[in-house]
Amino acid sequence: MELQIHGRNLELDERVRDHITARVNRLARHLAGITTATVELARESARVQDQRVVVQVTLDINGTVLRGEERGANALAALDSAIDVMDRRLERYKGKVYRSEQTKKAGKNVSIRTLEAPSTAHEEGSTSDEIVESMGKVVRIKRFPIKPMTVDEAAFQMELLGHDFFMFLNSETNQHNLLYKRRDGNYGLIQPEPL
Repeated sequence: MELQIHGRNLELDERVRDHITARVNRLARHLAGITTATVELARESARVQDQRVVVQVTLDINGTVLRGEERGANALAALDSAIDVMDRRLERYKGKVYRSEQTKKAGKNVSIRTLEAPSTAHEEGSTSDEIVESMGKVVRIKRFPIKPMTVDEAAFQMELLGHDFFMFLNSETNQHNLLYKRRDGNYGLIQPEPL
């Protein structure tokens, strides 16, 4: 397993690096397939003193990405919280992989959820000028590799990341789709159509 440690606005001494290495290696004992682990630590300004250090742990498990982010008063406290989150996500991942292997052996085809196309209802009473004025600006651009996957795989990946939405390349349609979690706990799928 390759371990990458990055710090931003934060001095990482040898004690912190050793603690990170020990905690991430403990995670690696849960699952042998972790190829890369990235730990990013940053000090940010926050009103609450015990929320100033942010730690993000990202694990690449043969192409499946698990991510956890936590805040704390110092690097060690935030790291321990993030590792606890990753521990739970790894357990969920292992359970899902085990269940999917059992399903394959039994010859069954199980879907996470049946997805319905979201409605195309627009908000009434809002003009485009009002919407533009209330919008913020783009403050971060994120790039990531996209591998083809089914809707079920995308839903599982989204849950592992702990996100409310997930963009992916649909292997069935060869189009980029956006999967999102609805307030009622179900999923919505946005599929592009040409004008």
